[in-house]
Amino acid sequence: MLDLEKSVKYIKGVGPNREILLNKLGIFTLKDLITYYPRTYEDRNKPKFLYECEDGEEVLIEAVVCNRMTNVRLKGKTMQRLIVRDETGTCTITWFNQPYLKDKFKVGEKYKFFGKVTKKGGKVFFTAPVFDDFEKTQNTGRIIPIYPLTYSLSQNSIRKIMEAGITEVYEKLPETLPEYLLKEYNLEDINEATKHIHFPDEFKDFNIARNRLVFEELLAVQLALLQLKNNYINEEKGIKFSKDAKMSDVINTLPFNLTKAQLRVLEEIDHNMEIDKPMNRLLQGDVGSGKTIVAMCAAYKAVKSGFQAAIMAPTAILATQHLENFKNILEKLDIKCELLISGITKKNKEAILERLEKGEIDILIGTHAIIEDNVKFKNLGLVVTDEQHRFGVRQRGKIAKKGKNPDVLVMTATPIPRTLALILYGDLDISIIDELPPNRKKIETYAVGKRMTERVNSFIWKQITEGRQAYIVCPLVEENEELDLKSVEKLYETYSKEIFPQFKVEYIHGKMKQKDKDAIMKRFKNKEIDILISTTVIEVGVDVPNANIMVIENAERFGLAALHQLRGRVGRGEYKSFCILKFEGKGENVKERMKIMCETNDGFIISEKDLELRGSGDFFGTMQHGLPEFKIANLFEDIETLKQVQSVATKILLDDPRLEKEENKKLKYLIKDKFKDRIEL
Repeated sequence: MLDLEKSVKYIKGVGPNREILLNKLGIFTLKDLITYYPRTYEDRNKPKFLYECEDGEEVLIEAVVCNRMTNVRLKGKTMQRLIVRDETGTCTITWFNQPYLKDKFKVGEKYKFFGKVTKKGGKVFFTAPVFDDFEKTQNTGRIIPIYPLTYSLSQNSIRKIMEAGITEVYEKLPETLPEYLLKEYNLEDINEATKHIHFPDEFKDFNIARNRLVFEELLAVQLALLQLKNNYINEEKGIKFSKDAKMSDVINTLPFNLTKAQLRVLEEIDHNMEIDKPMNRLLQGDVGSGKTIVAMCAAYKAVKSGFQAAIMAPTAILATQHLENFKNILEKLDIKCELLISGITKKNKEAILERLEKGEIDILIGTHAIIEDNVKFKNLGLVVTDEQHRFGVRQRGKIAKKGKNPDVLVMTATPIPRTLALILYGDLDISIIDELPPNRKKIETYAVGKRMTERVNSFIWKQITEGRQAYIVCPLVEENEELDLKSVEKLYETYSKEIFPQFKVEYIHGKMKQKDKDAIMKRFKNKEIDILISTTVIEVGVDVPNANIMVIENAERFGLAALHQLRGRVGRGEYKSFCILKFEGKGENVKERMKIMCETNDGFIISEKDLELRGSGDFFGTMQHGLPEFKIANLFEDIETLKQVQSVATKILLDDPRLEKEENKKLKYLIKDKFKDRIEL
C-alpha cells in the first residue's frame, strides 16, 4: 500500500546528505516531494543545426565527436575541450575541472548537447552544456523541469529523485476530487496530473495538469473559508448592540471631518452591530486612511451598549500609541481605557486583570498578552485586531472566545486587491477605506542609483539641520556575501562614523528584544535620535510626525507592497515628506517597479502591480494568515480559476454545508489534509 507520509530518505537516490538538503527545501515525506512543483521548464526537445544557433541562445544540438577530448592547464584549473560537428558546421565545447569527462565521449559517435551558445567571428562555442548519448533522454530530448533550489542540490539530482518518487506513486495515488467535479470541469485525474506537472511530454500536458492542480488547491481553500464563515454565522446568536448608542457622539467631538469612505464603513459596521448575527469583518485601508477612528467609534458603541471592547495590536509601542489616541478622545465621553502589554509590572497587571473582570475597564488595549488564559472580561462584546497579518486565524478565534460571540473587526493597512481579499479573508465580510484624509500630503518618491549617494546624503543633512528626522531601511540583519546587501550593523557604522558623525544615529532590527525595540522607537519619537537605521520592523510602527525622510537601501530587493508600507511611516506630520529608493540593477522589472512607486501613492494600485510582477508566492506569506501555502496557484495568473471555484464552493456548500454527503467525503478529507491543524472547521 502506498504510504505518502513515509520519509523522503527511503526514496531511491536519497542518502543521508541529500535528505538534509531536501529537508531544507521543506521536503520531508514522499508527499512533500511529489508536491514540490517546478518553477519553470526548459524545452530541450527540438534540436537546431549549428548554423541556425544565435549568440546567447540556449539550444539543443545533435553532433558527432570529431576528436579525443584534450586537457588544457590554465592558472591552476584544467579545461576540457571537445570538437563536435553536424552537417552544417563545427563547434568547440569546453568544461572546467571535469577530467572524468575524458572517457564519456567516443570519436565518431553522436551525442546531444544542451546549453548556451556563444558565437565569435562565425565560430560556435558551448561552455559546460548538459549532454546525453544520442538514444537517451536523461538531460535532453524532452521538456525538463527546473525546480526552485537554494541549497547545494543540483537540478540533475532533484530530477532523478523526483523521477524515482513519481515512479513509486504513479497509478497508486488515491483521487482527491469527487467524480462529478472531474467530469463537470473536465479535470485530469490525480495520477496523470502529478506525472505531467513534473515531466510533461508536451507543454499541452503541463497546461492540463496545472489546470487540475490549481483548481483543487483553490477549491480546498475556498471551501474551508466559506465553512468557517458559515460556522460563525450559524452559531448561536450574536450581540445586538443598542440603537441608542450612537457613533456620532464620537464623530461630533473630533477636531476634523471624517472622509466619505470612513463614514460609509462606519455605516456598514453600525448596521452589523445592531443585528443579532456576530460581526466578522475585515477593514482594509491604506496607511494613514483613518482606521483607528473607525475602531474607536465601534468600541464606543459597544461600551455604551453595556459591553467591553478589546483592541489587539502587534507591538507594545503600537498598543501604547492606540491607548494615547483612544484616551484623548474617549475619556471626555467617560470611557475608561487601559493598556495590557508584557512590559508592565506584576502588581499593575494583577490590578488591571482584577478591574477588567469586574467590568471597571471599558476598553482593553494590548498585544498578544490579551490572549493569555488569565485575562478574563466581565462582558466582552467587541474584538478589534490591528494589522491582521501578524495574527493567525486561530489567534483571532482565541480572543473571540473570551466573550459570548463578540463582534470581530479585523484591520489591516496592507492593501490587497478585492478578489484576493476574498481568498485570504474568505471567512470575513470586507470593508474598504479607499480615500485618504484631505490633510494627508503626498509623499514625494524618488528612485536613485549609486551615483546619487552624495546628493541624497546632502539632502538628509539639510533636512536634519532644519530639525527633521530620517529612517534608513535595509533588508538584512547580518552580512550575506551571496546577496551583497548592506546589513543594519554595517550601515549603522557607516552612517554614525563616516557620513553623519555629528548626528545621533541608532539602529533597530527584528532580532532585538521587544522591550529594546520599544525603547528605541520611544526615543526616536521623542526626538532623541536623528537617524534610525532599521529593517522592516518599522513597517508596522509608531507615528513619528517629525520624521519626514525614508531612505530604502537595495529597494529592488523589496516587493512593492512592502515599499509602500515602509513609505507610509513618513508623511504623518505637517512637514513635506520624501521617500528615496536607492536601487541597483538595470533589469526592466526593477525599472518598472521603481517607476510605479514614484508615480503613485495608491496602495491598491500598487498591490495589483506587485501581484502582477511578483506572483502571489512572494506577495504575502499566507502562512501568517493561518492559511496553507499556495504550492502551485498564482493568484494573479489564476484569477479566472479563482472566480470559478468560488462559485463552485458556494454551490457545493449550499447543498451540503458540512460536506457530509457520500459524494463530498473526498472534499472533506482534502480540506482536513490541506489545513491540518491550522484552523478548526
